[in-house]
Amino acid sequence: MGHPLGLSVLFLSETWERFSFYGMRALLVYYMTKRLDIAQANASLIYGAYTALVYFTPIFGGLLADRWLGKRRSVIIGGATMALGHFMMVFEPLFYPALVVIAIGNGFFLPSLTSQIRGLYRDDDPRGKIAYNIYYAGVNLGAFVAPLVCGFLGERHGWHWGFAMAGIGMVTSLVIYLVGSPHLPPEPARAASTSAPQSVAWAPHRRSLLFLMGVAAIVVVFRGAYEQVGNTIALWVDADVNRQIGSGWSIPMAWFQALNPFSVFLLTPLLVARWDRLARRGVETPLLYKMAFGAAVVALSYLMLAAVTGWTEARATHAHWAWLVGWFMLMTLGELYILPTGLGLFGRMAPEGLRATCIALWYFAGFFGNLFAGSLGTLWSKLPHDAFFVIIAGVASAAAVLLAMVARRVGDVERRHRSAAASVH
Repeated sequence: MGHPLGLSVLFLSETWERFSFYGMRALLVYYMTKRLDIAQANASLIYGAYTALVYFTPIFGGLLADRWLGKRRSVIIGGATMALGHFMMVFEPLFYPALVVIAIGNGFFLPSLTSQIRGLYRDDDPRGKIAYNIYYAGVNLGAFVAPLVCGFLGERHGWHWGFAMAGIGMVTSLVIYLVGSPHLPPEPARAASTSAPQSVAWAPHRRSLLFLMGVAAIVVVFRGAYEQVGNTIALWVDADVNRQIGSGWSIPMAWFQALNPFSVFLLTPLLVARWDRLARRGVETPLLYKMAFGAAVVALSYLMLAAVTGWTEARATHAHWAWLVGWFMLMTLGELYILPTGLGLFGRMAPEGLRATCIALWYFAGFFGNLFAGSLGTLWSKLPHDAFFVIIAGVASAAAVLLAMVARRVGDVERRHRSAAASVH
């Protein structure tokens, strides 16, 4: 596709890492409620705490990579640790320690892998923007295959087989990274080795860093709605969706988790082509307005679920699985406007030498967002399901309003950032 070979290495490494992560995640709530007999509210809290921890550890992993370990060493340490955690999930008594080990490994792996994208391109290379959308497709390639493989093995042949397959995916990711590492950018000088006068380089970037922290705080609110996908949406599929095809076959529950990444594959080329056409005509929507639009679309998708659920519950029936397909398509459209856009914003505005730390800040928003999502998930068994979906729509709407307010105040912050960087150089 005309991009550096190193992007393929990062793309495939992330594909298999996400295969392992989403393969395990597709089974997690079902495993807790059906095998471990954990009550739904507690399972939602555990799910939220685990996914929050996954997004908490990168802030420390990013700092360690920037200051001492370097990106390559951090990816190797993280990948090996995550593989160990996934294989620990095979053994029921190691359930909680395994979740902690996976989260720790993710903290080293995720920011150090993602932060290497920027080094593949010059500052004036227009391919740098699209690279993050391509990379995001790699994330979703793994996420698409994982529920189909791990979910099927877990539901039909035993939970431990699904968890073991997730571990194999993580080992594959690590092997791809090691083999392809010669095609990746060289390690930059780390912050710990800089002299005292250079340490004041924080000063000119303070405004950008504060801005990124503010955006991350709003993304926390958005993730409260978005992260219901593997939590209460999975429970809705189990309890309230008619999964029958014909008279003799029912779609496995975990397979529906593949609809989100499948929608990413379907919609990403269309959106990238549209944005590319607009850019050639000199029309570029500020990134924050894109993100606000995405959050609004996600809110609309939950209102659609509320309407469907209210209609079916009033008639004591189940929603047809086609409604779930439609919901995933609409929700994913909103996701593509906010999540890869935000990741690209953080990647391009991050100062050199602090790139892994800034990428970790983006993922750190997921920590609080998943805690928030887990807390919201406890309402699932206490409220009518249509009312629950209305609340989630309100959460996504709040994120959209906040992003629009910031966008109106700061304008095209990325363009100003590029101009300031050019003047410094």
